[in-house]
Amino acid sequence: MDDDLLKRVTAWRRQMHRYPESGFNEFRTAEFLTDELTTMGWDVTTGVGGTGVVATLARGPGPGLGLRADMDGLLITEAAEHDHISTVPGVMHACGHDGHMAMLLGAADRLTRDPDLAGTVHCVFQPAEEHGRGAQAMVDDGLFDRFAIDSMFGLHTIPGLPAGELHTREGAIMASEDTFSITVHGRGGHAARPHLVTDPLVTAAQIILGLQTVVARDVDPTQSAVLSCTDIETDGIRNAIPGTVRISGDTRSYAPGVQDLLERRIREVSAGIAGSAGATCEVDYRHEFRPTINAPRATAQAVAAAVEAVGEDRVNARCDPLMASEDFAVYGDYVPACFVFIGNGTDPRHGGQPLHSNAFDFNDDVLPAGINFYHALVRGITEEAR
Repeated sequence: MDDDLLKRVTAWRRQMHRYPESGFNEFRTAEFLTDELTTMGWDVTTGVGGTGVVATLARGPGPGLGLRADMDGLLITEAAEHDHISTVPGVMHACGHDGHMAMLLGAADRLTRDPDLAGTVHCVFQPAEEHGRGAQAMVDDGLFDRFAIDSMFGLHTIPGLPAGELHTREGAIMASEDTFSITVHGRGGHAARPHLVTDPLVTAAQIILGLQTVVARDVDPTQSAVLSCTDIETDGIRNAIPGTVRISGDTRSYAPGVQDLLERRIREVSAGIAGSAGATCEVDYRHEFRPTINAPRATAQAVAAAVEAVGEDRVNARCDPLMASEDFAVYGDYVPACFVFIGNGTDPRHGGQPLHSNAFDFNDDVLPAGINFYHALVRGITEEAR
């Protein structure tokens, strides 16, 4: 990749980092992307799924490829020390979405100038990934009806992996995320007269402990799952036993069957323990993110492109899956899809800060690897189809 393009991509990335926007509010970001892509000569459609942008480059017969980057920042106040720190109070790009967009912009520029390109490429800039709502919003707004997309690909930066390495795997690569709340109703009263109350706090404590057996005793040991109770609230005070307690929590898994099992057992365990204590309970269980599943052929195509882009010794085609979740998963329900991790670095001073940390910053050194990957992917798939 030439130095001029790298300078421009780096400037784009830092510009977007200075002006982050939260989910479904990416108006300035969408305008910036639209201006740059239009200047390159892409056919740009705005407002897809709210603030989403789809840029299309058609070069005759061939497959239609979707390359996706997420747009939104997080509601976090940045504490990193660099000259492109967020200028928006309480919002920052703490998950690398600025880098994802910059890599895709760089790939778009390079593809524009490729005389041998065939087929159609759609750069899909998606809003509201952090909400887990943006991908479905774009689909509901006709993403796959309005644009001829045969397969979808995406990249996500991962701190802790060596900078510029590309990792992926066939099958489940990221987990589902479901959330739950359990409201326990008892009968409150004076802390000095516990025999006159039905204590929902003790019942809630027993429910929390009971739920810890679900993964250990109900989930097949060959499967993976996480069940975490993360918060507890009461309407009590220091000298009064509460009447109501609410437990909040989160589950993760890689298979729909495990999701269903976790929901069923949370309801059964909670109701059983509450009933035995003379209390009642209500469970609100919500499916937020589905598992991200990489399709076999799309994964093989991504691995081949990764090897061409960064070399075989910097590609892991059988990486471990992550228990984190991704809105990209939605696309795999409609077309073959593959999601790839790109290493952001291991040094905490240079790319190794955790995602969603107020000190995180995308490592500009990995921009060429992402751009080269996308270019190799498009060239490889279109040449394969000839």
